[in-house]
Amino acid sequence: MIDDLLNAIEVLKKGDIILYPSDTAWSLGCDATNPHAVEKIYNIKKRAASKRMMVLMENPALLDRYIDGVPEIAWDLIEISTTPLTLILPNAKNLAHNLLNDDGSVGIRFTKEGFLQELIRRFRRPIVSSSANSSGMKTPVNFHEIKKEIIGSVDYTVQYRQNDPFVSNPFSIIKLWIGGRIEIIRQ
Repeated sequence: MIDDLLNAIEVLKKGDIILYPSDTAWSLGCDATNPHAVEKIYNIKKRAASKRMMVLMENPALLDRYIDGVPEIAWDLIEISTTPLTLILPNAKNLAHNLLNDDGSVGIRFTKEGFLQELIRRFRRPIVSSSANSSGMKTPVNFHEIKKEIIGSVDYTVQYRQNDPFVSNPFSIIKLWIGGRIEIIRQ
């Protein structure tokens, strides 16, 4: 597992793309602060730039680095969440501009998957998480369902959990607006 971590980190540092197991599905990832790397994922997925991708972090204590004025309710939601939760938060900063929504918000999820937490901790930056499929296609539920063209388009494929009969986990999405309004997008 250590070799997997070190190899993935080196690829991320170069601004390249990894294929990895997240807490919800196999995903494409890159340095969330690098707009050129983010663009590579849009190209791999054949995804419209208007359809934004989310960011994974390992530690809520670092949220202030990437969100200016974190809404108080965000801390409560992070603390009580028992399943994967993506929060769309306003006033994003220090992230690639092509990850941000038109209103300056960004989707962030705090992973509880051990390998991924360690990867992000060692990389010292959040990473992009987007399902390992072309835009509009079915999300693969395990590694063996990922199309060869996706696997062939990344710079490193994590070996960890490739043989797991992994089933993707559902996740919730909640948008927190400036002013305190809460919008449940996916439950």
